[in-house]
Amino acid sequence: MELGRLEYLQALVTEFQVTDSPEAKEQVLANLANFAYDPKNYEYLRQLQVLDLFLDMLTEDNETLVEFAIGGLCNLCLDKTNKDYILGANGVEPIINCLSSSNEETVMSAVTTLMYLTTPQSCQQTTALPVVECMLRFSLSASRRLSNLATIFLEDYCTPLQVEEARNLSEHTAVGIPLPKD
Repeated sequence: MELGRLEYLQALVTEFQVTDSPEAKEQVLANLANFAYDPKNYEYLRQLQVLDLFLDMLTEDNETLVEFAIGGLCNLCLDKTNKDYILGANGVEPIINCLSSSNEETVMSAVTTLMYLTTPQSCQQTTALPVVECMLRFSLSASRRLSNLATIFLEDYCTPLQVEEARNLSEHTAVGIPLPKD
């Protein structure tokens, strides 16, 4: 069965690479993101460079591809090896850029992924001032899911000083990452 799993995942990756159909790409990426949920698949997904595929898809114009890619990364980054890989591949910046998505699922996955990626070494990036400012705005969102998640981020991943600094900054600026549409 294990060999069959690798071959199946390889077939999905190949299909993603050769198809020209946006719908087929979305379907395959959704499948890969679902397989990223199971720790049994981590090694295979690393071998097939699916982490790079997900990271590459974060900058696509197709919002559905971005949603599935960030969902896949969110599933994968609980694993230390995957987390280290994403951090080493400069994955934090494109993940932060997902916070400005108008798709709430993409934003939720991006916030959760940033939480999972936060380490003593990466916290300067994952809790940078613009991120904290963004979380302050999200904490006021009409979406309960988003406001609760942002509040947890602020309380558990940021220092009171960071939150205060972001509060002071946002009082003096009107620019920022917009809230996702409902």
